[in-house]
Amino acid sequence: MFALIDCNNFYASCERVFRPELVGKPIVVLSNNDGAVIARSNEAKVLGVPMGAIAFEYESFFLKNNIHVFSANFALYGDMSSRVMNLLGEYSPDIEIYSIDEAFLKLKGFDYVDLDAYGKDMQRRVTKWTGIPISVGIAPTKALSKVANRIAKKYPDRTGSSYVIDSEEKRLKALKWLQVEDVWGIGRQHTTRLKSYGVRTAFEFTQLNDAWIRRNMSVVELRLKHDLSGVVTLDLEKVKPRKNIATTRSFERNLVHFSDVQERVTTFAVACAEKLRRQNDCCNSLLVFLRTNTHRQELEQYSNSTVVKFPFATNSSIELVKFATEGLKRIFRQGYQYKKAGVVILDFKPENEIQLNLFENSNPKHIALMKTMDVINHCYGQQKVRLASQDQKRVWKMKQERLSPRYTTSLQDIIVVKA
Repeated sequence: MFALIDCNNFYASCERVFRPELVGKPIVVLSNNDGAVIARSNEAKVLGVPMGAIAFEYESFFLKNNIHVFSANFALYGDMSSRVMNLLGEYSPDIEIYSIDEAFLKLKGFDYVDLDAYGKDMQRRVTKWTGIPISVGIAPTKALSKVANRIAKKYPDRTGSSYVIDSEEKRLKALKWLQVEDVWGIGRQHTTRLKSYGVRTAFEFTQLNDAWIRRNMSVVELRLKHDLSGVVTLDLEKVKPRKNIATTRSFERNLVHFSDVQERVTTFAVACAEKLRRQNDCCNSLLVFLRTNTHRQELEQYSNSTVVKFPFATNSSIELVKFATEGLKRIFRQGYQYKKAGVVILDFKPENEIQLNLFENSNPKHIALMKTMDVINHCYGQQKVRLASQDQKRVWKMKQERLSPRYTTSLQDIIVVKA
């Protein structure tokens, strides 16, 4: 059996943990730089706030409907997610963290366990210990556990926010209830194609011929059909290191001088290097890109990118900055007003598998230096220790005018209780 645990309205729920007066009030959370809506509470959905709504266009709507607006507080959300996942790990050693607010558990050897009671205990404990409400779906396969979770979330009063599909009768009833567009893994294009053939529900999808699905869709949807039919086809996936890491940002103003753009690219390369070291990898190449403001058509437009291949693998911030600067020199052109740049590091290799070259290698002195920088920045805050080529007076900040305190990750934001 598999269990899917989903945190309800996760970002909004994180804000409510520390602001209980917002329970039952409409909440939206904005993307980086307060651009667009990326999360909504149920109350905000009822009021008609669409996902992806542009924040400044909906400003008057938010005020008129007393909608509480927050900047994305990823430090808080990430920490709360870790707390939830650590608790879930106590219910099964086999866990796949699917996203920041979802996880699959494999309930192997639970033949004589009351799974309904187990799921309800999981729901009550996580909600009580973290303040984050969750829904639990348990079924013989991953795809069916998704269906069970949807039922638990849709009918919390009847299910206690936990539902088990443990019989053929329940499976068929659930699949006949679920619309095909709500099936996990069925996108818009496939939904349109399926409906044109008269397929409206998940049950009707499972009745399609295997050859037809393989011919008109793909082997991925064929596996999904088998999983929905109760045949275990999809198993837990191991967490895989990222194959590339990107840091890209729009500038707060147009930049025309090479030195200004170089400082930004340096900062982006340093950020990529830090992420690379966290997963104990090195890289063999990077891509640098640069472009003007495409929304300012009255200005001359230019965009370009280049890939720089290294003579040796490295994760040193110093060396990555050197190669990124080399790439920037290739593509930078005077006379343009630049609005965005980015660095993407590629071609990863584990640190412990790096082979030395005969003539040129990464500076071994950088290993201890980078480790010391990472420790200091982790303890005392990002960008406390920087390279000399970075602007020492400039702190890289996004627009976050409605950012809530980092209650659980910053001592200066910790809640003070007066008793």
